[in-house]
Amino acid sequence: MRKPISFPKQVGTASRQAHADFPEEAMYEREAGRSGFFGPATHFHHQHAPTGWSDWEGPLRPRAFNFQELQGLDTASPWVAPNLLYNAHCKFRIWHVSEPMKKLARNADGDDLMFVHEGGGEFFCDYGHLTLRDGDYLVIPRSTNWRLEPTSPMQVVMIEATNGAYQLPDKGLVGNHAIFDPACLDVPDINQRFKDQYSEDSWQVEVKRHGEVSVVTFPYNPLDVVGWHGDLAPVRVNWRDFRPLMSHRYHLPPSAHTTFVAERFVVCTFVPRPIESDPGALKVPFYHNNDDYDEVLFYHAGDFFSRDNIEKGSVTFHPAGFTHGPHPKAFQAGLQHKKKFTDEVALMLDTRDALSVGEAAHAVENSDYVKSWQEK
Repeated sequence: MRKPISFPKQVGTASRQAHADFPEEAMYEREAGRSGFFGPATHFHHQHAPTGWSDWEGPLRPRAFNFQELQGLDTASPWVAPNLLYNAHCKFRIWHVSEPMKKLARNADGDDLMFVHEGGGEFFCDYGHLTLRDGDYLVIPRSTNWRLEPTSPMQVVMIEATNGAYQLPDKGLVGNHAIFDPACLDVPDINQRFKDQYSEDSWQVEVKRHGEVSVVTFPYNPLDVVGWHGDLAPVRVNWRDFRPLMSHRYHLPPSAHTTFVAERFVVCTFVPRPIESDPGALKVPFYHNNDDYDEVLFYHAGDFFSRDNIEKGSVTFHPAGFTHGPHPKAFQAGLQHKKKFTDEVALMLDTRDALSVGEAAHAVENSDYVKSWQEK
């Protein structure tokens, strides 16, 4: 096994502990680390904010999109929703659905993770029935037949693990029941609502494979299962079930909030929690380099304490290659410990491979976002 070159060393004036007790002459800490937040790292203490750029040229820049402004997302098929951010291992889409699906969907390209941003409805699949509401995550295994019947218009984030599968993270020292207990995971049920949709009427299945859709027609409803057994099924969990890890003396990295992992990316969830109370502890996300991962944040609800002027339904995208962190107002508020509790809910996607920006996303980009770290 290869090991990183490692030689813990201190040069100049530095704190003994990361994210705490900064030198008086250098209040800005910057973390340069590898492998997300799991590899070797160095913490620099700067006299100026690492995001204090006065100008930016070239395509590598922090980006923001208001996906609430996207048009044409309300479709009967999830496969019509455009790829907004994507690479060979991951596809990020947003899909609006307000009417019951008339055809079944089946993704032969990989697992799908759905996050219900708004609305709710009834989910029917090979395994049975589930009721969905806002804030629900739903993992749909590859090649599952499924459909939605919205009870109110639904806005859904869809993240495809292309040619891959979703798993739960290794929770290490804190044990299997931390963050959320696996007992919180719900699976579909063969209940009366599911049995009521049995039908001898003709149904079609839209199967997506290699990004192309084929349509298979059956002279009956293929969702006709009467029972099943095994350890593969869709699972649902709501962010309200989460009990986030925290320390009153240390600002934990985003990796402490990991919800799902796939082969080349992870999905994290930030939910309300107490803010660090120790006088020397950092109270906002720390400045850090994006050296190995692209970072995407979808803002679901609440007051996003590290960002200015970001509305729910918006997305920020920080590609690998530069330092980013809290906006100036948020950083100053953290120094003054103005807030004692966060009330934000946000989904984070970190990908090991570079993401491309889809054509539809370009139309709703805030081109001034790169300037938002400049002191007003």
